[in-house]
Amino acid sequence: MNKAVYEAELLRLQAELVEMQEWVKATGQRVVVIFEGRDAAGKGGAIKRVTEYLNPRIARIVALPAPTERQKSQWYFQRYIEHLPAAGEIVLLDRSWYNRAGVERVMGFCSPQEYRRFLRQCPIFERMLVEDGIILIKYWFSVSGDEQYKRFKSRMSDPMRHWKLSPMDLESITRWEEYSRARDAMLVHTDIPESPWNFVEAEDKRRARINMMADLLGRVPWTRVPTPQITLPDRPSTNGYRRPDRSLQHEVADHSSQVEQEKAAEAGTSGDAKKGKNGKRGKSGKAKKS
Repeated sequence: MNKAVYEAELLRLQAELVEMQEWVKATGQRVVVIFEGRDAAGKGGAIKRVTEYLNPRIARIVALPAPTERQKSQWYFQRYIEHLPAAGEIVLLDRSWYNRAGVERVMGFCSPQEYRRFLRQCPIFERMLVEDGIILIKYWFSVSGDEQYKRFKSRMSDPMRHWKLSPMDLESITRWEEYSRARDAMLVHTDIPESPWNFVEAEDKRRARINMMADLLGRVPWTRVPTPQITLPDRPSTNGYRRPDRSLQHEVADHSSQVEQEKAAEAGTSGDAKKGKNGKRGKSGKAKKS
């Protein structure tokens, strides 16, 4: 997708998401958005763009680590329940209870009995959430094996994103078909009318983000909420307050000025080098005319 077109539409959709957030807050709605899909399918990037301008007190991202030994002894859905939204909140689940239908099933982290129990209970659990008034929306980000492999290679060479690679990610390459079968079985049991799965084609990350955000805005029945008129008060006159001497405070070093000086020196050095190469000087000290 063309970058300029993408950025313009992204900003427009983000502005609408802010308005949707205000509707959620004003009406006391509860919204849960589930992001699932293969590793490197673009879930994290989509979540980042969705929440970029939202109030973190209203829109929360939940990405749970592996369960503790105590949590393993609990009812499987129990540790997710405490993260469900209260009135006026939006929760975005970066992976969710569907871990049991995916990585836990494929990697053998749960027993066959626990897996079958999950497939039976999950639709019931989600129907309970919807019946209680929660708006539950589920997205599956779909990416091809070739594109996933390309993104893994990109992460390996990028020190800023190297942390995104884990042994589980690498394992997903060799277990592609097993994950595919697990996903298909999951869909058979959990693609229900009350909370259907919505597939996001994620070969092109820009298109995936735009499509997912537009779909989300269409699935939440929000309307624009009138915003109160805000008027800035005049600054009051001083009552004699004087700030303590700066020498008494521990200020951070002015790293920004140091960077500016270094960049200016580099620019000057490169400019002198360019002049020496292209602007030869004669005995008079003036550059020769070409």
